[in-house]
Amino acid sequence: MSLNQVLAELQSKIGQEIHTSDWLTVDQAMIDAFAGATRDRQWIHTDPRRAASESPYGKTIAHGYLTLSLYPLLRGLVDEGKPLAPGVKRVINYGINKLRFPNAVVVDSRIRAHCKLVSVAEVKGSLELVEEYAVEVEGQDRPACIAECVMRLYF
Repeated sequence: MSLNQVLAELQSKIGQEIHTSDWLTVDQAMIDAFAGATRDRQWIHTDPRRAASESPYGKTIAHGYLTLSLYPLLRGLVDEGKPLAPGVKRVINYGINKLRFPNAVVVDSRIRAHCKLVSVAEVKGSLELVEEYAVEVEGQDRPACIAECVMRLYF
């Protein structure tokens, strides 16, 4: 499928939810691994005993940036066998236009992504997609993360 064909197909989906991920459990091991990688070891993330007594959540919570960093996984961008569109050779995360963390992800919560296509345009021989990435926390009304993610698809 050519770049122009993919562009036309995606343009017809602007404003629609184009991806919902499977559920993912965010456990303490994942939070601790992220804390180790970023060296952000604040007690609210890494000290279950202190969080039980001092946190308003009664448990540890995931870092907001951990929730954001799960976008490629939850969006399905890391599975080389399932390209985002026919003929795509590589996908580059290009940036974020807007980012908010309106809710916490308490340890052992299940989350999933809802991705809505905001825009698509041809840019320098690629397609630039802007998607709204909203992270649902099972049993919660408010999302944990809302971001406008920008990626480029190369054919």
